[in-house]
Amino acid sequence: MIVEERIYRIRNGCMQRYLKLVREEGLAIQQSILGALIGYFTTEIGPLSQVTHMWAYADLEDRRRRRQTLAEDPRWQAFIPRLSENIEQAENRILLPTDFSPLRDFASVASAVVPSKESRP
Repeated sequence: MIVEERIYRIRNGCMQRYLKLVREEGLAIQQSILGALIGYFTTEIGPLSQVTHMWAYADLEDRRRRRQTLAEDPRWQAFIPRLSENIEQAENRILLPTDFSPLRDFASVASAVVPSKESRP
């Protein structure tokens, strides 16, 4: 199992708009394809105007397939320009849980099959 950590610096004054877009539109598209969302977070202390979201995948190939499916989805293609205009900087990291990490329990969720295009709304 791997965890993808995506960290976005949101443009000043755009946090509420960004979160509303994700909450009302983006998350439904992402979760139907990417699957195992671990969490979505904003910062309170430290670097301000940051959003971090984490997704579990079976492995790098699983992540590649799911991200490709998301990129090809017409709903995502229509949505992403509106979301991106709120993001100033983006950073991605791949994290490997230790053998004693409670997140290893996500492994079975992360290995679920990517939905086919026909089965998605």
